[in-house]
Parts: sequence; structure tokens; C-alpha cells
Amino acid sequence: MSDQYKVDLSELEGTITKLNGVIRDLGKANACARDDTYLPPGALGSAFDEAHALTNAHTDMKQHIEEVVQHLHSVMDEFGKKTKTAHGAYSDSEYNAQSGMSGGN
Repeated sequence: MSDQYKVDLSELEGTITKLNGVIRDLGKANACARDDTYLPPGALGSAFDEAHALTNAHTDMKQHIEEVVQHLHSVMDEFGKKTKTAHGAYSDSEYNAQSGMSGGN
């Protein structure tokens, strides 16, 4: 007798739901990094070199954080699409297997 396996489609659905939540939260994080971390020129002063260095460091870090969040969003989105595709394929396979069993009797 051949070994059989079963894919728990509800677990895949749960994974998709959780991934959508992560993607939604990453969208919020991206908006926060982009909009809520604004540091206007001169906010740290302007009469000394360290103020310019801090402002530049803030700008560089802000850009880096935005890039990291965008990359994570892209990776999660791709993983979500692959998970949905796998769910669809397993669901179709299960349906075909059940239809074949009931149609053969």
C-alpha cells in the first residue's frame, strides 16, 4: 500500500491570513518611517558641525529603514502569493481526488 499524505488546507488559509496581517502592518510601518520621522532642517541647530552630521545621519537611517521595510513587504507579498497558489493547487487536487472517488462508484 502506498504512503498517503494530507495537506491541512485550513492551516494554509491561516498562514495566508497571518501573512496578510504582516503585509498590512508593514504598510503601516512604511508610512510611519516615511511620514512620522521627519526632521526639518535646522531642528537640531545649525551653528555647529555636529547638527549637520546628525541631520545627515538621520536622513540616511530614515532612507535605510524605508528600504528595509519595502524589501520585507516585497518578500512577504511574494511568499503570500506562493502560499495562495499552493493552497489553490492542493484544494484543486483534493477536489479532483474526491470527485474521482465518488464518480468511480
